[in-house]
Amino acid sequence: MPMNEIPLTRDCEATMIPFGGTQRLAAGARVRILQSLGGTYTVANERGEMLRIEAKDADALGLDTQPTIPAEADKFSEKSVWDTLRTVYDPEIPVNIVDLGLIYSCQITHTAAGQRIDIAMTMTAPGCGMGDVLKGDIQRKLSQLPEVNEVSVEVVFDPPWSPAKMSEAAKLQLGLDVESGSTFGMY
Repeated sequence: MPMNEIPLTRDCEATMIPFGGTQRLAAGARVRILQSLGGTYTVANERGEMLRIEAKDADALGLDTQPTIPAEADKFSEKSVWDTLRTVYDPEIPVNIVDLGLIYSCQITHTAAGQRIDIAMTMTAPGCGMGDVLKGDIQRKLSQLPEVNEVSVEVVFDPPWSPAKMSEAAKLQLGLDVESGSTFGMY
């Protein structure tokens, strides 16, 4: 077994990337961790397929589970909402969804029952099957913030996403020329 492959210690569910369907991985199956960000793990199986393993199944990889929201998010604020959104990552691109430019709007409304958060987001491609997975991540993580009683996430495709929506830091991290949007050193 190559050094960078890990045998799963137990059966676990995984999400197929980019299709979004689920697959059961058997104990003993070997995977290679490609990305470990935001409490989720993007892995490649023995056939080279990319899959995402949730934080709750980190032990199947022989890892400890980690908190999925920032430790400083013990008090509700707009900053805690944005910091929490920055813990959600695209499973194929090692950049959080805020810096990737996927969040089009974030509306926070105070209600008698607590805070309601409405998110409008997009995907890097209209056919990406990971939309529901990312929506679920956002809803789960934002719901863990104090005082939040409702989270609504809508995936929209107008206007279409483009690399121009990325933060400058994300463009630099991915090797994109900040001014022209072209790549240098990529493919």
